[in-house]
Amino acid sequence: MKKKSLLWRITLGLLALLVLYQLWLFAHVVWWIKFNPATSSFMEDRLEVMQDKNPKAGLKHKWVPYKKISNNLKRALIVSEDARFVDHEGFDWEGIAKAYEKNLKKGKIVAGGSTISQQLAKNLFLSTKRTPWRKGEEALITLMLEGVMDKQRIFEIYLNVIEWGNGVFGAEAAAQHYFGVSASQLSPEQAAKLAAMVPNPRYYDRNREARGMLAKTIVILDRMPDAEIP
Repeated sequence: MKKKSLLWRITLGLLALLVLYQLWLFAHVVWWIKFNPATSSFMEDRLEVMQDKNPKAGLKHKWVPYKKISNNLKRALIVSEDARFVDHEGFDWEGIAKAYEKNLKKGKIVAGGSTISQQLAKNLFLSTKRTPWRKGEEALITLMLEGVMDKQRIFEIYLNVIEWGNGVFGAEAAAQHYFGVSASQLSPEQAAKLAAMVPNPRYYDRNREARGMLAKTIVILDRMPDAEIP
């Protein structure tokens, strides 16, 4: 009887901690409706890895408001990462189904189906380590983001925190790193190339003329006029 009581108390304690953690996450999401995140979990993980090799290493990152980011880049990212971003509520079930079919056909994971909202949830809060509950936590954070932020704010944060190279984060740093221009000045061709790099940015930072990336750039450039941006 005492063992059952102890087990019950431990279970309640763990549930209470879980609820408090979710409230902590939600408080951050609400705060970021108006205030910009200075960093992200993924940025901190990358900086730690870089500083293990070079203690003086730092990240390239500068926040810029939504209106100072080229619409070319916004369109390029929408068509390459999440074509139905403005219409779905955080999850693109059609995209997930297509990714599953593609992976099944190839016999390995070649497509993800994650939306921009899901990618942002992962980048802001979750470590790079794969755990059994990681996808579930990602889904909960995605619901939080979609529940309290409009699409433009979600996209603005995404544009400012995603990785674009070794220690390169956000649209402004990427535009400067690769083309020597501000994020507001990106041409359609430059924007399409940056969007093509997103799935594997550190590799493409080292291999800027990789054939696969150049082929994807052409496809993105062709589809950009049809993109709907928030």
